[in-house]
Amino acid sequence: MRFVAGLLGTTLLLLTGCGAGSDVRAFLADRYRLQDSRGDVATYLSQAPLGTTTAAIAGAVPPAARGVDGGSEYLRYDDDIVVVSGAPDGGSAVRVEDLDDRYNRGFYAFLGPGFRPGSPAGGAGGGGPGDVK
Repeated sequence: MRFVAGLLGTTLLLLTGCGAGSDVRAFLADRYRLQDSRGDVATYLSQAPLGTTTAAIAGAVPPAARGVDGGSEYLRYDDDIVVVSGAPDGGSAVRVEDLDDRYNRGFYAFLGPGFRPGSPAGGAGGGGPGDVK
């Protein structure tokens, strides 16, 4: 019985450890300078250019889907979307917002697979016939 209890305890520690650091909001708060916060939306500033900033965020906290449109890069997570845009000083602006009403009304559907309400989490790749581009 002690063996089973110990095994369960070790498993819980491993699962907790695997989930640690997976929160994109915590990563952004630790890594970048907060510029503005209103409700469920926060904007951070990065000194690195758009591509470097996006790669750093996606590398540290892998998104469920990724898209590019109009000079911005979009990273979709379970509860948040991160929008990385170029800043006039050569750095980047990083906005994180809850996937609530705007997402549920299809606001990000223009990004294609993985960004439509109900899209599979692995929808970052390709797309099939009839997909919105």
